[in-house]
Amino acid sequence: MTNNVAAARTSAALSDPELDPSMPAPVSPPTGPKKGRREGSAARLRAKRRGRARHGSHAVAHVVLGVGGFIMAFPFLWQIIMSLSTNAEVQSVTPHFWPAELQWSNYATVFETLPFLDQLRTSILITVIRTVAQILLCTLAGYAFARMAFKGRAIMLALVLSILMVPSQVYLISQYQLVQGFGLLNTIVGLMLPGLFSAFGTFLMRTAFLNMPQELEEAARLDGANPFQVFWKVMLPLAKPSINVLAITTVLWSWNELLWPLVVSTNSRSMPLSAGLATLIGDKTTDYPVVMAASLLAMAPVLIMFIVLQRRVIDGLAFSGLK
Repeated sequence: MTNNVAAARTSAALSDPELDPSMPAPVSPPTGPKKGRREGSAARLRAKRRGRARHGSHAVAHVVLGVGGFIMAFPFLWQIIMSLSTNAEVQSVTPHFWPAELQWSNYATVFETLPFLDQLRTSILITVIRTVAQILLCTLAGYAFARMAFKGRAIMLALVLSILMVPSQVYLISQYQLVQGFGLLNTIVGLMLPGLFSAFGTFLMRTAFLNMPQELEEAARLDGANPFQVFWKVMLPLAKPSINVLAITTVLWSWNELLWPLVVSTNSRSMPLSAGLATLIGDKTTDYPVVMAASLLAMAPVLIMFIVLQRRVIDGLAFSGLK
């Protein structure tokens, strides 16, 4: 039995290729170019699948955004269609999505019905003066409340901010009595006077100046700058995004203001466009295509301004976080 075990061990040892060179080496699984090509083709296939899924998600996103954009733009498109239609087509029970004949005469009727150019000039003048005044006064007040220490600052700031909590209709009568007492009814000064300063602009600029580093102001003072030079040459240039937001909101608010011009101004030639459009609405009948044409002409200056300054408008709103 011992001889059989020794023979088996000898046979196993001889069958080992490392011990017996005459024995062929065991064949290992292929790891050469064929396997690399298979792995590369599988990776390319996975990349193609991911690309298709990504393109599919982009297509869905584009479709959703396109539908949303069309829904938002549809009122404006419908207004354009109404301005080129007849009054019968606008008031018909079955809606007409395109007029039978384009009525370009509606735009000429606007200039015949309203002193449009006079009202446009009044709107532009009021808007420009209000915007410049608010930028100047609100930046000065915001800087004072944010950076200067003076007696009664907290009380004055609370009084200014309390204006934001009160609707403008509450003090409408008192403003009218003041303007009437000064003899400013039916004048441009009376129209623009209440909008020369705003609590919102003061709060916005105060927040902008509070977020600026204190070291900049200290460095300017060490260089010998007085408080006004620090404000004008150091702090004000850094507040340009917030100033852009203040200018944009002031332009839109002043251009669209309706209640105050209707109360103060009764002369059609001294009215701004917002109040002039309201006079086109009749007690019994209203020519809606003319109203739509006048509205499009009234919004054209603001729309052109937005297209020209689109990048600055978006950057200012994004920087300030205003929604």
